[in-house]
Amino acid sequence: MRKTARLAALSAAGLLALSSLTACANEAASTTADSGSGGGGKGEKVKIMVGGLDKVIYLPAMLTQRLGYFGAEGLNVELLSEPAGVQAETALVAGQVQGTVGFYDHTLDLQVKGKSVESVVQFSHAPGEVEVVSNKAAGDISSPKDFKGKKLGVTGLGSSTDFLTKYLAVKNGVNVHEFTPVAVGAGPTFISALEQGSIDGGMTTDPTVATILDKKAGKILLDMRTPEGSQEALGGPYPSSSLYMQTDWVNSHKDTVQKLVNAFVKTLKWMSTHSADEIAAKMPADYSQGNKTLYAEAIKSTLPMFTDDGVMPQNGPETVEKVLKAFNPNIKNAQVDLSKTYTTEFVEKAAQSAG
Repeated sequence: MRKTARLAALSAAGLLALSSLTACANEAASTTADSGSGGGGKGEKVKIMVGGLDKVIYLPAMLTQRLGYFGAEGLNVELLSEPAGVQAETALVAGQVQGTVGFYDHTLDLQVKGKSVESVVQFSHAPGEVEVVSNKAAGDISSPKDFKGKKLGVTGLGSSTDFLTKYLAVKNGVNVHEFTPVAVGAGPTFISALEQGSIDGGMTTDPTVATILDKKAGKILLDMRTPEGSQEALGGPYPSSSLYMQTDWVNSHKDTVQKLVNAFVKTLKWMSTHSADEIAAKMPADYSQGNKTLYAEAIKSTLPMFTDDGVMPQNGPETVEKVLKAFNPNIKNAQVDLSKTYTTEFVEKAAQSAG
C-alpha cells in the first residue's frame, strides 16, 4: 500500500526521534559502564543489546549497571540499545553482541529457524505490555474482537508486541490478515502516531503507557503488567524479559555467563526489597523525561511483572509456545524443544552462592 505524504513525514519524524532516544540510552550505558562499582572500564568485556534501554520492562539491565553489580563480578559490560526487540535479536544472531535483553519468545522463533538460542536468566513472569486505544477509537474497540479493520501499533514487525497482538486477535476470532500492524516504535513515536490517528491503538510498555494516560491521549484496553493480567489475557504466566544468548557461546563461556547471571539475580532481589521511588532514583536522569513522579509511577505499575530470583516460571514456556502456535505457521507446524530454549543452571548456582 502506497504511503501518503503525511505518513511519510510521520515516519521520518519517528525515525529521528527514535535515533535520539537510542543515542541517549547508549550514552547512558557507556557512561555507567565505566563508573559502576568495581568497573572502571576494566574486567572481561561483554556487549549486551537491549530492546529499548529506557523501557521499564528491561529496567534490570541498566539498574544492574547503576548498582555496580557487573563490576563487582569482574565484568565490563557495555549496554547498547535498539528500539525493538526484533532488532536486538538480529544483533545477537549476527554476532555483534554476546547477549540480548529481550523477550524469551524469540528463542522459540529462532529455534524453528535453525538458530540455537537460550534464556539464561528470566526477569519476568508477565509480558509487562499494555494494549491501548486512542480516544477517537475507544468507542469502536472494546476488546480484541474489534481489531478487524483497525491499524494497531507495534514496536516493530516480528517483535514480541507484534506476536502478542496477533495472538490476541486470533484468540478473539480476528484473522491476522484482517487488521494492519504498524511499526511505530515506542515513546514519542508511538504517542505521536496515536494522537495523529496513524494508529487506532497498539501495544506498548511503560513509561510510554504512563505518558499516554497523563496526556489523556488514549485509554487502556488490556493490561498485562501483572501475573493476573497475563493469566486473563494469555491463559498463563508469560515469561518475557530475559537475558538470552547463543547456546554455543553459553557453553564455551560458562564462567562469564555465571557472572552475568549472578549480577542480574542480585538486581532482581534488590528490586523486590526497594520501592519504585528508590529504583527510579538509581536510573539515568533523562529516563524520567523531566517528570520524576510520573516515571516512578510507571515503574510501580510494572514492578509486578518481575521475578525476584531469575527463575523461569512454571508452565511459562508452554504458554509462550501456545501463543506463538496460534498464529505463527512456522512454529505451528514445527516441533519445538522447549528444554533447549532456556536453562536454569546459572540461576540455581546464583541462588546457592547467595546462600
